[in-house]
Amino acid sequence: MSMTLSMSKADKQEAGQIAALVNSAYRGESSKQGWTTEADLLAGRRTDAEEILQLISTEDSILLLCKAKAELIGSVHLQKQAEQVYLGMLAVSPPLQGKGIGKQLLEAAERTAQATWAVSKSVMTVIACRNELIAFYERRGYRRTGVSKEFPVNPGLWTPKVADLRLDILEKAL
Repeated sequence: MSMTLSMSKADKQEAGQIAALVNSAYRGESSKQGWTTEADLLAGRRTDAEEILQLISTEDSILLLCKAKAELIGSVHLQKQAEQVYLGMLAVSPPLQGKGIGKQLLEAAERTAQATWAVSKSVMTVIACRNELIAFYERRGYRRTGVSKEFPVNPGLWTPKVADLRLDILEKAL
């Protein structure tokens, strides 16, 4: 099934929709339809409309949306950090995962970051035990840096279900 996808930068009025998409992809029952769920590792929500609004409003920060016709089906956050871009919250609607949308969104994010900020490197963090997800990024040219950090605590949104969650830092030269 091939669908025509369009990429665009998020507007503030889309914040609620984006938060709903990201939460559906990462947490809760709906996320289990896809293969990128964190529902077994974390309880609660991944984000909220307030955080998304903040990201849209922040300087050197872009929320890139992927739409099929007018329907929001994917999003990713780009944040310029010196000579590199940090990619986060890559999300694809769970029933549509496994169709190459994430790959296209990732490529669009890298191109957008290069065109906007002339960055030479893309970095991201992935939960260290998520081997299938790390493998997905490795197939797209990312590599483990060997650096990891503690998983952030945000009790207002989420709580870990397992002990000692860590984030591995991955990077790719653009």
